[in-house]
Formats: sequence, C-alpha cells, structure tokens
Amino acid sequence: MNRVAWALSAVVLLLVGLMRAVRIPSPIDFSFLPPIHATLNALTAVTLVAALVFIKKKQIARHRAAIYASIGLSVLFLLSYVVYHFTSAEVRYGDVDHNGIVDAAERAAVGGMRPVYLVLLISHITLAGLILPFILFTFNRAFTAQYARHKAMARWVFPVWLYVAITGPLCYLMLRPFYP
Repeated sequence: MNRVAWALSAVVLLLVGLMRAVRIPSPIDFSFLPPIHATLNALTAVTLVAALVFIKKKQIARHRAAIYASIGLSVLFLLSYVVYHFTSAEVRYGDVDHNGIVDAAERAAVGGMRPVYLVLLISHITLAGLILPFILFTFNRAFTAQYARHKAMARWVFPVWLYVAITGPLCYLMLRPFYP
C-alpha cells in the first residue's frame, strides 16, 4: 500500500507541475470551478475537525465516517482542480486587467497584500504536495488496524492537512477579485 501511496503522490505532483505548462483546449468553460474548489476545501476542514472531535469522544465509527468524507472531498477537489488548471488560464493576484502580467501599477494597487497572498499560496501548495502520501499512509495504518502507528502519525499529519484545507479557501477569497 505504501508503494501505491508514493506512486499516486508522484502522479499528482507530476500533474500539478504540468498544469502550468500545458493547456488543453476544452469546449466547456470551467471558470465556475474555483468557488467549488474553495467549498470542497472548506468542507474538508469541517470534516477534519469533526473527525478530531469524534476520536476525542471515542466515537470510532463517526471518526471513520468523517475521515472518509475528508478523503472523498479531497479527491473531488483534486480532480476538479486538475481539470480547471489544465483547461483555464492562470489567474494572478493583482492582475486587474487580466493580461497575465502584474505590472508595477497593479502591484502598487494591491500593496502589501500580494506577499501575504503569495506566502499563503506557496505554503498551501507545498504542504499539499508534501502531505498527500502521509495522509494515505495514516489512512492505511488505520485501515489495516495499526492503530498505535496511525495515532502517532495522525498527530502531525492532521494539523498540516487542516492547514492546507483552511488556506485553500483563504487563497481563493484573496484571489477572487482578480478572476475575469
């Protein structure tokens, strides 16, 4: 199962890397997807917190259901995110005229918020890529009844996954004014 997790993570990272370089023409306008991405991430955060509450109360079945929901929402997010980024032009923070370039005047207009956005975005993307295999490892440890190992790993995987789930919608809300 660990090999599957590593292979799946490698495929996802490859796709994310290709999204900036490859555009696939589509007869469908997928510009409706970014708010859905934010919603899926926000719902993932809610289900992750619910999973934590359930496990603290020793409600194992509810914890398991919340984690399945978190994984399902994350998979839906990932699929729609890949579709959107392969078929749609990149939206840049501060690019008011939608020409793909943030010029000096546009940079000045957004002021000090652009670095804040970029720190959130870069940390979000980096941690999302890094945490994916460990989410799968943690899940597999519970699925195969390795509960002590699951718990030990979940202690540090959970906060990173939650950070990624929260910063996704924050990045969307910050970028939203610059969508065409």
